[in-house]
Amino acid sequence: MAPAKMFVLYPSLGVGHLIPMVELAKHLLSRGLGVVIAVVNPPDKVSADAVARLVAANPSIAFRLLPAPSSPDLGAHPVKQSMDMLRLANPVLREFLRSLPAVDALFLDMFCVDALDVATELAIAAYFFFASGASALAILLNMPYYDPNAPSFKDMGKKLVHFPGMPSIRALDMPVMFQDKETEMSKVRQYQFKRIAEGKGVLVNSFDWLETKALKALKDGVCVPGRPTPKVYCIGPLVNDGKKTVNDEKHECLSWLDAQPQQSVVFLCFGSKGAFSEAQLKEIACGIESSGQRFLWAVRSPPEEQSKFPEPDLERLLPAGFLERTRDRGMVVKSWVPQAEVVQHKAIGAFVTHCGWNSTLEAIMSGLPMICWPLYAEQSLNKVFMVEEMKIAVPLEGYEEGWVKAEEVEAKLRLVMETEEGKKLREMLVVARKMALDAIEEGGSSELAFADFLRDLEHSDMENGACN
Repeated sequence: MAPAKMFVLYPSLGVGHLIPMVELAKHLLSRGLGVVIAVVNPPDKVSADAVARLVAANPSIAFRLLPAPSSPDLGAHPVKQSMDMLRLANPVLREFLRSLPAVDALFLDMFCVDALDVATELAIAAYFFFASGASALAILLNMPYYDPNAPSFKDMGKKLVHFPGMPSIRALDMPVMFQDKETEMSKVRQYQFKRIAEGKGVLVNSFDWLETKALKALKDGVCVPGRPTPKVYCIGPLVNDGKKTVNDEKHECLSWLDAQPQQSVVFLCFGSKGAFSEAQLKEIACGIESSGQRFLWAVRSPPEEQSKFPEPDLERLLPAGFLERTRDRGMVVKSWVPQAEVVQHKAIGAFVTHCGWNSTLEAIMSGLPMICWPLYAEQSLNKVFMVEEMKIAVPLEGYEEGWVKAEEVEAKLRLVMETEEGKKLREMLVVARKMALDAIEEGGSSELAFADFLRDLEHSDMENGACN
């Protein structure tokens, strides 16, 4: 019997954007809905290999790899190149959508705004799936309308900037792409978020309890002046459940964690692009060693070395003798760890993170207090809300200037693992985890929001005729 609805998911380039789309696909499939993920096959081998691994790891999901067109401006910023490539992929996307018997809705990643034109042409309902939080969405939707006479954020330092319905933010915590308003990158991103408001709605990977202030601002329509704000549906948290398939081999770090006491290990991991200079890696190592804490640390080669040395030389990059001196209480893993499984392990007691939203939600679902070290994208914004609004994390001082001292690493590891403040953080995460689990249970806020989305889509179909 054919599924009642058919959805096409269209992520942007980059594994960090494909992973949440995979989780959305699982969510849809579990409800008996039809799903296909149409993904532009990345032109670079590293990303293409990562996509291939994700496809292989999810045999229950139908994928369609679309050929990647060339970016017309190879000298442009990588994000602009990516958006150009996605825009140039519109004809291929259009051809694919036309080949399907029926499409009820197209779910777009936040970088795929130009695919709105294809959806309009084919009379397909287009929704955005925003893989970050509602708080970031509320601010970024307002960015195209921010005071044009105000100075660039890069010139404002710690001065506070204000957005409708939201807490004030230090200018230096605004995303890097908006720091200099005169750059091409800033203008491209403003165009992007202006177009997101054209979608029929936005599905957000979050849950009501976590971001009440942002959701009120979005519902009140104060984020997008002069036109209706798309309806927002919080349907998360959608995260990797960490379950291994029968053929998966157990990673060595999980066997090591099995031998550690409960909640005794600090996990340091900074996402698929998180990498530090050799000097900063040595500084982190000194802080870890001085803290006396047990640790599991995923280390990548420094950014400037990755093309030549994709696998890090730990003996050279870390302080002399560090690996030997800490071998009884720590483990350093080259490049990659199965994060979804690690954060759920009973031995993990805290998470030093770049504040990517996927990682944040995985930590919440595992009840893990976080130590924040934002690196790029909207991660500094996430940090602000994690620390100040949600009360589920503490920041590492110095990241703003691009240098965190060993003493600061030591102090924050000790704070979370040993002090009363750390105990309060842990207690807050117990509450956050319970509220997250409640949200995705039957009758929970996220389940009700998803049912609301389906009703709205059905009503839209009845008004406009189903899209074929």
